[in-house]
Amino acid sequence: MRELSTAIDLLADEDPADLPVGQVAEQLLELHWQMARLQAEIARRTCLRVPVTREPEGSRAHDGSGGRRNR
Repeated sequence: MRELSTAIDLLADEDPADLPVGQVAEQLLELHWQMARLQAEIARRTCLRVPVTREPEGSRAHDGSGGRRNR
């Protein structure tokens, strides 16, 4: 977390007007992916992600009835 704080401080000190547009775009893309990784790691550590499980064959979700039952 200390590294993240340091990186944010360094970015805050930069003036984006002094950087080429391509470099700013690259930094934004990298920031996007790093934030996604951080969110995934936080979710993993706090057990917020529910494991993906397959529903058994013939369940309502897969029988084509849209959840309706024929009587």
